[in-house]
Amino acid sequence: MATRRPSRRQLLRWTGAGAIAGLSGSFAAGCGAGAPEDETSGSGGESDAGGDGSTDTFTVYWNAGHAYQAYEDVLAEFEQAHGVTVNFQKYQWDDLRTRLLSDFASGNAPDLVEDAGWAQEFAISGEAMSLQSYIDSDGAEMGYPDDWQPTTLDRVSYQGETYGIQLHLTCVLPFYNKAMFDAAGLRPPETWDDLLAAAQELTGDGVHGIALNQDASYAWSWLLQNGVQYYDPETEELMTPRDAAIEALQFQADLVHKHKVAPVPTPGTDYSGPQKLLSAERAAMILSGPWDLLPIQETSPDLQLGIAPALRNREQASVQAGTSMFIPAASAHPDLAWDLIKRLTALEVEQKATEEAGMLMPRQSWAELPSVQENEHFAVFADAFPYAVDYVEQLRLTGKSGEIGELFTTLYQDVVMNNTPAEKAMESFISEGERVLAG
Repeated sequence: MATRRPSRRQLLRWTGAGAIAGLSGSFAAGCGAGAPEDETSGSGGESDAGGDGSTDTFTVYWNAGHAYQAYEDVLAEFEQAHGVTVNFQKYQWDDLRTRLLSDFASGNAPDLVEDAGWAQEFAISGEAMSLQSYIDSDGAEMGYPDDWQPTTLDRVSYQGETYGIQLHLTCVLPFYNKAMFDAAGLRPPETWDDLLAAAQELTGDGVHGIALNQDASYAWSWLLQNGVQYYDPETEELMTPRDAAIEALQFQADLVHKHKVAPVPTPGTDYSGPQKLLSAERAAMILSGPWDLLPIQETSPDLQLGIAPALRNREQASVQAGTSMFIPAASAHPDLAWDLIKRLTALEVEQKATEEAGMLMPRQSWAELPSVQENEHFAVFADAFPYAVDYVEQLRLTGKSGEIGELFTTLYQDVVMNNTPAEKAMESFISEGERVLAG
């Protein structure tokens, strides 16, 4: 199928939580649970301006939940080294993407962007700059690509060139309250049937057995475990095999509406709801990633947190999540942006960010650190990386992942929140999705 370059009008339509399909993460990818929706730090430019071409202001768009002190320290060193002021703008993912697309449509852009898997999409549209010349020059010194996990390379590449550098590498696994499981004489679930049985046993007295996320991307753990492919490039079909996709969506809805072991997810842009329920001991299980380790530690330090390997139904699988960075083609300071990428991905910075926030990183040398290997929570995630899947990989290359992602969000909300039968909702999704792919 030939890849078409989307218009700016199309780009403006590609907003919403579903557009973060590359997260393979919103979670994304991760992300920023409980963080403020929009913050700006630094000076030297208006807080609502993108990259304005000024010689002393360097604009960065970042996820609000990833503004770690380790990165703030790097930005301070960067400012000192180059004599610039960093305009550090922090957003929740939906707001960041909406702002970025608006900037692109107006011909404006920041200098550097943390993204939830959008590098390929914007490479196709021409909004992201190829980093290949920088990598050819500096890659060996910084260890790229050799020191990065192999699964992180294709998702930031297009037509043989690299357009982004992976910043975080994560996946989604079951989190559970060990004390609740021990008191009930339960083992961590390994299958969907195990999870349902445990959730039924643990539901009651103001506690739900599991809390599902309002963010539609979390649904993909279940879909992958049922062998579902988002987009098949050979047949150009969405959600195959169809019966498996319907079954996975209906299973999630039944947890809420039939078995009543999960509360109805609350619509919105804050995906920290399940984490807050787990921390408050009002939910026994959630699906999450390392981005929730710090909030759990800070809000409920006495919680006995367990992390289990990914569930299996037809197969064992997890969503590969994480974020990357790209330089907009209209960046006023691309050389400075590349220098900042190198600084932010240095091994010692990765280690500091992990120690501070529990975030997992893409360098293979990071995974070999004793502090990583000896941590029981990190070890479970590391073991899951081999079966973690970037479920949007093929769809992104069509240039239509944003619009299809919006449709998937509607599908998820209709089924899981509104209790529309999965088969009926799927018919509408497929009809609209085929129209988008053909457009």
